[in-house]
Amino acid sequence: MVSRCSLDQLNLLSADDFQFMNRIPRVMKVPGVISEFEEDQRTTFHKRVIVVSNQLPLRAFRDGVSNEWCFEFDENDLLAQLKDAFPPATEVRYVGTLKADVDVADQEEVAQVLHEKFSCETIFLPVDMRNKFYHGFCKHYLWPLFHYMMPMTGSNGIRFDRSQWQAYVSANKIFADKVLEVTDRDDEDEDHVWVHDYHLMALPTFLRRRSHRVKLGFFLHSPFPSSDIYKTLPVRDGILKALLNCDLIGFHTFDYARHFLSSCRRILGLHSESNRGHIALEYYGRTVTIKILPAGIHMGQLESVMSEESTVRKAKELKVKYEGKIMMVGVDDLDLFKGITQKFSAMGELLETNQELRGKVVLVQITNPARSSGRDVQDVLDEANHIAKEVNLKYGEKGYEPIVFIKGPVTTQEKLAYYAVAECCVITPVRDGMNLVPYKYTVCRQGCPVLDKALGLDENSTPKNSVILVSEFIGCSPSLSGAIRVNPWNISEMATAMYSAIDMSATEKHLRHEKHYKYISSHHVSYWARSFDQDLERACRDHYHKRYWRIGFGLTFRLVALEPSFRKLLGDTLNSAYKRTSSRLILLDYDGTMMPPTSVNKGPSHEVISVLNRLCDDPKNIVFIVTGRDRVTLSKWFSSCEKLGIAAEHGYFTRWTRDSPWETYRIMDLSWKEVVEPIMQHYMEATDGSYIENKESAIVWHHQDADPDFGLFQAKELHDHLENVLANEPVVVKRGQQIVEVKPQGMNKGIVVENLISTMRSRGKSPDFLLCIGDDRSDEDMFESIARSSANPDLPAIAEIFACTVGQKPSMAKYYVDDIVEVIGLLQGLAEPLVQPILL
Repeated sequence: MVSRCSLDQLNLLSADDFQFMNRIPRVMKVPGVISEFEEDQRTTFHKRVIVVSNQLPLRAFRDGVSNEWCFEFDENDLLAQLKDAFPPATEVRYVGTLKADVDVADQEEVAQVLHEKFSCETIFLPVDMRNKFYHGFCKHYLWPLFHYMMPMTGSNGIRFDRSQWQAYVSANKIFADKVLEVTDRDDEDEDHVWVHDYHLMALPTFLRRRSHRVKLGFFLHSPFPSSDIYKTLPVRDGILKALLNCDLIGFHTFDYARHFLSSCRRILGLHSESNRGHIALEYYGRTVTIKILPAGIHMGQLESVMSEESTVRKAKELKVKYEGKIMMVGVDDLDLFKGITQKFSAMGELLETNQELRGKVVLVQITNPARSSGRDVQDVLDEANHIAKEVNLKYGEKGYEPIVFIKGPVTTQEKLAYYAVAECCVITPVRDGMNLVPYKYTVCRQGCPVLDKALGLDENSTPKNSVILVSEFIGCSPSLSGAIRVNPWNISEMATAMYSAIDMSATEKHLRHEKHYKYISSHHVSYWARSFDQDLERACRDHYHKRYWRIGFGLTFRLVALEPSFRKLLGDTLNSAYKRTSSRLILLDYDGTMMPPTSVNKGPSHEVISVLNRLCDDPKNIVFIVTGRDRVTLSKWFSSCEKLGIAAEHGYFTRWTRDSPWETYRIMDLSWKEVVEPIMQHYMEATDGSYIENKESAIVWHHQDADPDFGLFQAKELHDHLENVLANEPVVVKRGQQIVEVKPQGMNKGIVVENLISTMRSRGKSPDFLLCIGDDRSDEDMFESIARSSANPDLPAIAEIFACTVGQKPSMAKYYVDDIVEVIGLLQGLAEPLVQPILL
């Protein structure tokens, strides 16, 4: 049974916080609900933020007397704190599981109470699914992998287990279903859904499939590993594609975002761009924005807890206990990535090499309880105990222990007291996500009036100071520019850094402290949450300006966003217009339109030759292949197409039939090629996998077979190099899809379209039907030229225009087909002989 407890309020406000900040209901104790909370519940919410995480930011416990369930918000949980970022008119609801096991008989009642009193939607996973999902795939496979630990042996993490992955996907679907229950209302488009951390990376796919326009953000609180590590994940494609169903993806640091973007590039072939300070990926017509912003702390809550009597009492006790000594403090979770053993070893080396510090320096290490069980946790604890004991025996004396190893639980008030008294904070994980301990330490060293008075500090005392010694492998390191950064794998370096922190002058300590406090106090949790929410709103501005199509199954599902006027080209529509017209111009790209770009044999198939010849046999048709390929290759490939026109090298060379002469766009000075070729040759030799294509009118450097990152880097360098060298030449240097091309100015496929239409009109055969099909950026020049011509009232109108791109993607074309098979199918439909009516 669940007690009908009322709600105390934990006031998290400070003078620096906004007036509209909410207050978190803390704990249910006695029957009844206080009126202030009821008034909030009756408010009509216009906007709602739905925070989705594996576990709700709640503490659940049994009443010691009645044995009934009681609940309270965990004021130390980042997700509980972020609700204070939003104005009162914004409803914040939480979706997740409880951190306690609730009997099946009580689950419905518990869920109802949490829904009504805490705005929480509770998920109860079956025990077997939860074990495989959380303790199996998340904690023992995904979490180590994201922290760069490969499961090389059975004793070093667990290897990929398909059943655990299936449980992960199933659990994510259950979470998505619960979110959909919450968003099922008339104004659901005002909902912002914010999904947190690696436990729920598959959720966006299930949510997006059911709700096209949901404003969906995801924030990863752990590191994202380098692409070489991530590529070892057997389900790497599915997770990336699931995340790309979000509108906004957030990371604590640029390094984590960079690794994610590199994985997208190397695995999915997607490239990112930066536009006015925002990094984004184009994914099937949708823009997925990348957000980089470290989380912050709740200043109001911290200041409130610092002022509590228990915090002040503990701080006074610690000051007396460690009077005359230099205290360094570390607070870490008990796991193998927190670098506790390395820290203890560095402390031992510090005392070994600096005898004058023996008896004076103390390292207090507090460990939070482990979040999961396993042999690895016990091994870390055993090793840490061994090193601490060894150091204390060697350098300790009566009344003095160099390492004070406190194995939690330790209350928040006690931790803040240690922060307030310690002269240096040592946080040295070998790999970690964000880690807010240095932030909390800095704020505690800044103090508050009550704490300062208890510690004997006043306005005339020494200016506030602090020193932070931090690992370069954690998320908070980049934002702490005044910290001493160390490599935790280098014990000697850490020992030297500890000595530097101890020996640092008071003035320098103060300057470093001021720098950190200024940043931390302005980049608090509310700033972080508001900034993410504003960027999510910005990322979703185009939701109602596009139409959406569902593509794919399972985790390969994606949503294709198209312009409202963009529609599929149907055979019936095309055939009807084709039959009504008598002067037709058909323009076809080759690679990617008539032939798959991945095909080893680049020549046209018998099927392509056959359909082209049948179209050319109709005297009402003029058919052209418009491509960037050279004329020699094209002449050879299409030698059996007598009446086919070819525009080679993007229109530099044109011929109307097989036997007609090649026409040159215009005579140009190509002496610049003598300058370009040796430069490209140099980059080709320096970039393994690249090659040069030397056309008559242009030179192209290809890097599709080179390393993706190095190829892009070299392409940018080559592009800049050539632009500088060719600044006074009549050429354009262009970066395309894995190419850098140099060609004469004014030459593109759009010019081809204009010239062909102009020539037909001059011959008295003004086209009344135009079909243009292409697949890449160069073909957009054709589509743009067609759109421009059709909008010009001074030019004769073309009755039927079909500009069509291959694939559902943003385009200047008005029509699309899905693939090359459909292109050939449409052309075959046109080439079928017209059935003449039988006259009786």
